Amino acid sequence: MRLDDFDPTSHARDLGSGGGGGGGFGLLGFLPLLLGRGLGCGGIAILGILALGYLFLSGGGGILGGSGGGTIGAGGGATGAAACNTPERQFACRVMTSTEQTWDALFREAGLNYRPATINFYEGGATSACGYASSAVGPYYCPPDQGVYLDTSFFRELAQRFGARGDFAQAYVIAHEIGHHVQNLLGTSDEVRRRQQQLEQTAGNELSVRLELQADCFAGVWAAQNRDRLEAGDIEEGMTAAAAIGDDRLQEQSQGHVAPESFTHGTSEQRMRWLRRGLETGDPGACDTFSTGAL
Repeated sequence: MRLDDFDPTSHARDLGSGGGGGGGFGLLGFLPLLLGRGLGCGGIAILGILALGYLFLSGGGGILGGSGGGTIGAGGGATGAAACNTPERQFACRVMTSTEQTWDALFREAGLNYRPATINFYEGGATSACGYASSAVGPYYCPPDQGVYLDTSFFRELAQRFGARGDFAQAYVIAHEIGHHVQNLLGTSDEVRRRQQQLEQTAGNELSVRLELQADCFAGVWAAQNRDRLEAGDIEEGMTAAAAIGDDRLQEQSQGHVAPESFTHGTSEQRMRWLRRGLETGDPGACDTFSTGAL
């Protein structure tokens, strides 16, 4: 994927070593958490997601409620572009810039304001407003501090252990977490968590799956909006990554059998399907995982 002409994001922090949260990428597979006149297609689509989510999730409770402030935890060194201080981080920071521009444009079409997330680099473990997590959980997004947390050693594991190689596989990981950020800004994550508190675990897990698959679809929307930057093999890299971290595949590898009732991120096939839907449509409105019966 060609991103060399993007400046690294200014919304970056280096948390150092030993320095986690909800909405993880799903490396372990067991992390539950979550029309206006004159608008362009992207704006109408986002408002459509709001309306559908409102009907499905809240029953009138107000889907635009924010998730609060919070502070990033202890540790920390360089900030801004200075935190993008390795080739892997440099690429991640350019992906962040691309997502910021893409989602800012879609939000503006909808008459909304997009607030960029902060990418927090760490090694080994990190503390966020969501608590502490080791790098074993993989990349994750913390709604209260609106931060993406990434130990870039995950990219090596993604390539070596799961066979998902290439820069677009890495970009998909980050774009998925930004998908959770979009859900947070729209209030969808709050509504899912509220509903989960009222449901038994299996039903709550299904809502987590729908939240995760929508984030996959949003990652595809971002890629489609930047289609002129894709290179040969990029889409295949993304599909390989999506398949590698499906709940069914991870459970089969880790415990030798599959327990669908415990799925929180979706099967490999589902994750590929929703990523592909975003890629093929470039339309956030095509990412309504909450109103469809079949995922």
